[in-house]
Amino acid sequence: MSDRRRINGPASGTQPALFQHESRTIAQPHRSRKPNELRRLFLQTGLVPAASGSAYLELEAPRGNKSFVPTTSTIKLSCAIQGPKPLSRNAHFSPNLHLTASVKFAPFATRKRRGYLRDNVERDLGSHLQNALNGVIIPDRYPKSALEVAVTVLEGEEDCLWNEDQGQEKGVGGIGLMNVLAASINVAVAALVDAKIDCLDMLSAGVAAQELSTELLDPCPSEHEELSSACVVGYLPNRDELVEVWCKSTIGKVSDSTSEDLINAATKAARGTYKVLTEVIKESLEQKSKLETAISKEVPADDSMKT
Repeated sequence: MSDRRRINGPASGTQPALFQHESRTIAQPHRSRKPNELRRLFLQTGLVPAASGSAYLELEAPRGNKSFVPTTSTIKLSCAIQGPKPLSRNAHFSPNLHLTASVKFAPFATRKRRGYLRDNVERDLGSHLQNALNGVIIPDRYPKSALEVAVTVLEGEEDCLWNEDQGQEKGVGGIGLMNVLAASINVAVAALVDAKIDCLDMLSAGVAAQELSTELLDPCPSEHEELSSACVVGYLPNRDELVEVWCKSTIGKVSDSTSEDLINAATKAARGTYKVLTEVIKESLEQKSKLETAISKEVPADDSMKT
């Protein structure tokens, strides 16, 4: 006798589906790009209406094998700017702008779930970002004012593939954070332009790494097995100046010749990113001007204001 108050299962027995273990199907993706070829990126401004300026940036994900659990990751982050706004009445007078920059990972940004409070890694990235932006913003244009730049990492790039058997990551650590820092600088600059903040130049960032005496631009850690050293720079193309440099090596201290080569390669990557930033910002400004023109034509003039 069947129970009418419940949804009965099939009369015959069922067998649950069996999935193949993921560790057997993981295949590390290989770099199909040339050593001097950059990944494609998507950039859009003006996504947060409540902010003075905002931008969203996403990098192209590496091409790996199609599996149930994705073995690679990419970079997706957004930036929102609040200000310039006046300081509190209790604050002392300052002829320069007070800049505050922060980088926060979303709890779901990495394979290992992150906390809601900022940790040491996020504080270090925020200090690097603030140093880079201090070298491009004109501070004396906004006396006794504050500017807050908040970057949210929606997906952070992993340093290597995930191994389910050992439950931990293998590979060179820190290069994924360098890519996150470079993307944070680029998206923050796009948001500054959207907020119409006066700057000295269009700041852009680039990353370069070395693998077996081969210099690679815009490296993806999951595409390489051994990256001996890496470098990220913040570059001002029109002024030919560096406002941020961060080098790291897995074998100890980076030699002078290696660091110089890495800085030059990272500068080339920053120049390539600069071209994309300028094109995207030009398109956004043209769309805004067309929208403002269309709105001005649609709004009728008040007869009382006519002379």
